[in-house]
Amino acid sequence: MTITNENCVVGIEYEVKQAGTTNIVDSNKGAKPLEFMIGKSQVIPGLESALVGMAQGESGDIMVKAEDAYGDLNPEAMQTVPKDQFEGVDLVEGMTLYGQNDEGQSTQVTVKSFDDKEVTIDFNHPLAGKDLMFSVTVLTAREATADEIQHGQIGGAPASEGSCGTGCGCH
Repeated sequence: MTITNENCVVGIEYEVKQAGTTNIVDSNKGAKPLEFMIGKSQVIPGLESALVGMAQGESGDIMVKAEDAYGDLNPEAMQTVPKDQFEGVDLVEGMTLYGQNDEGQSTQVTVKSFDDKEVTIDFNHPLAGKDLMFSVTVLTAREATADEIQHGQIGGAPASEGSCGTGCGCH
């Protein structure tokens, strides 16, 4: 089956690098395929749109520009907070920390710098502002079931209230 614009369930094997580098930033090679439904914003837009027209068994390299991946860097997403908010944490520049935002949702920040009094954290996604090169193989492509279309999720209804059940933290 060829991947269509909407309601197509796709399973891919992929490896992604920051464009122009050889460093692998993510991969599922040799692991479970990444499965998602086209048209439901379950993967970055540039990857999703590039997969449309590919067929099961097809492989290719896909360049995704930053604005179609995790967006451009937002300088307003940097914040300086008192160091005492990190009591008990052995801070290291570049480390990733997880917490909750004002709405109670899980959030990820990167420690950009710190001194004795303040810590500068970055709420941008670690891949924001970066072009990405995906090497993908389409392992499966099929039409979504009526239940999957209705619920917008592979397998139909959500596994639990408030989460899609994949562990990704989405709602």
